[in-house]
Amino acid sequence: MRLTLAISTLLLSAGLATAKVPCGGSFNGFINGLKKEAISKGHSKSTVDKFFASARQDPATIKADRSQGVFQMPFLDFSQRLISQNRIDNGRKKSNQYNAIFNRIEQQYGVSRGVLLAFWAFETDYGTFQGNFNTLNSLVTLSHDCRRPELFRPQVFAALELYERGDFSPTKTTGAWAGEIGMVQMLPADIIENGVDGDGDGKVTLKTSAPDALMSGGQMLSHLGWRKGEPWLQEVSVPSNVDWSKSGLDHTMNARDWAKMGVKPRSGKLANLPASLLLPQGRKGPAFLAYPNFHVYFEWNKSFVYVTTAAYFGTRLEGAPRYDAGNADPGLSGGQMKALQKKLKARGHDVGKVDGILGKLTRRAVQAEQKRLGLPADAWPTVGLLNKL
Repeated sequence: MRLTLAISTLLLSAGLATAKVPCGGSFNGFINGLKKEAISKGHSKSTVDKFFASARQDPATIKADRSQGVFQMPFLDFSQRLISQNRIDNGRKKSNQYNAIFNRIEQQYGVSRGVLLAFWAFETDYGTFQGNFNTLNSLVTLSHDCRRPELFRPQVFAALELYERGDFSPTKTTGAWAGEIGMVQMLPADIIENGVDGDGDGKVTLKTSAPDALMSGGQMLSHLGWRKGEPWLQEVSVPSNVDWSKSGLDHTMNARDWAKMGVKPRSGKLANLPASLLLPQGRKGPAFLAYPNFHVYFEWNKSFVYVTTAAYFGTRLEGAPRYDAGNADPGLSGGQMKALQKKLKARGHDVGKVDGILGKLTRRAVQAEQKRLGLPADAWPTVGLLNKL
């Protein structure tokens, strides 16, 4: 589904301050700057000239980067949009088709098949829609743009390294608008670090080889800190008298302690692990226990609604029941969410960018204000809260 292509672009940070990373100005001059830096890194001038010869600024990439309003959707709407019976059926077929590969991944990296199947589904619809943006053009365009050059500029040089290996074509390699390539959408630097030859042909081909893509995804999750063989998310039922202020990813206790408070699994057993009570649409909506592996999802993607949906879908693909949607209080529109964020900032809270998206910082601020006002502190903003502020 193309609305989710490339949203793993927030995966990495180069660790450099944006102001120190060259960006903007004449595009031709910018390309010349990239070429000079590439040569200074030890790449030959002839190779560099060939690599950058076709590089062009791509307005469609900038348009796509500015058009990510889908992440303003609440969890129920977002998850119902992405999870279809067809995707569930296809996921189970892929699980059977590549059973041996998934067994290898589970044994080698400890990553359960549902996790990778969900990413595969959301990123490219199991490889069907991998994006048709010229990868080099997207990377140099986003490097030239001054929003996140610290992320994309290193990816240009990683693509150059892949080109020298014979694994990248400046004119033919295509993918998502933000430079990810292949069935599970990996950036060039991730391919270099985590690419795995899963089918044994001596090459890492993420666009056409499902074994390569899946094994590479498994290794990347392992490197990001996935805890071998542990669960990541589990739906639970929660009594109405629980202390809602203990919910959220900032609060953790052992699942057994949650059980003492009346929290019960909807299926299976609770793990003997630290867990956070996750209420993506407040105390009247679905409820989950998020285990340590859930936090690794945020290394793949920074969107709370995407992460929660992908994690939940992974459990569905492994047999978990459809969530109990409950009867959540209506959420805020994008405009109302921005108004809320402005009010929260005025009260001294850090909500990050005022973007109309209910992310981690906004949830934290909402919960703090709910506690201050004596409201159930479930971190779900409502019109009532907006009016009280």
